[in-house]
Amino acid sequence: MATIDLNSDLGEQADPSLDEQIMPYISSCNIACGGHAGNEESVRQTIDLAIKNNVAIGAHPGFPDRENFGRKIMEIDPEALADSIKKQVSLVKRLTEEAGQEMHHVKPHGALYNLASVDADTSRLIINALLEIDRDIRLYGLSHSETEREAKEAKIAFVGEAFADRKYELDKTLRNRKFDDAMIHEEEEVLAQVENITFHQQVFNADTALGIDARTICLHSDTKGAVNLARAIREHLERKGATITAV
Repeated sequence: MATIDLNSDLGEQADPSLDEQIMPYISSCNIACGGHAGNEESVRQTIDLAIKNNVAIGAHPGFPDRENFGRKIMEIDPEALADSIKKQVSLVKRLTEEAGQEMHHVKPHGALYNLASVDADTSRLIINALLEIDRDIRLYGLSHSETEREAKEAKIAFVGEAFADRKYELDKTLRNRKFDDAMIHEEEEVLAQVENITFHQQVFNADTALGIDARTICLHSDTKGAVNLARAIREHLERKGATITAV
């Protein structure tokens, strides 16, 4: 029987009701914590929602660049970036512990995530920042990436991630959002992708199957129709016999 974690990036929305609607269908969440979006109030609200829905709580730090929603590589001093990551993650950790729970994982956001996936130095910077906070933390990152390699080198727990709503390049990196076809919006195509990831350990680039070792699947909360997609994904995978749980 297949087991998979379903995660979503939350605490980013101007309308928190969208988070409330998505939360029942996922098993872990990544909470924006002041870099690209979010503040102490929104973090606390999202933690409360996660606890009510028995969803594992994660921090979602990004470049401190609200203007571009953390989706552009930011020219920033490495020490300043490390300090920002530690501040963001520490906020989620503190508020989660105040609520009587433990922070489950960290998943970088946007351009920081994508840069770390191909750049060992950025991956090491993130990992070293996390190790100063909690040596037992889990790191969510792109499967088959520099992040995975550096995490294994540092002996930090790594959870390989794939995406329900993103297209892949032949090297197993995500297709850049600058391209019109980078996102997957059609429910049938999303369900086919999550089924292939969960049961066959693969994604497709056109007709080419790419082997992928992922234990968590992300659906972006700002994808068009995300609430309906989240419901459809969960129902589809459970109908096929998958167990949905945080890893």
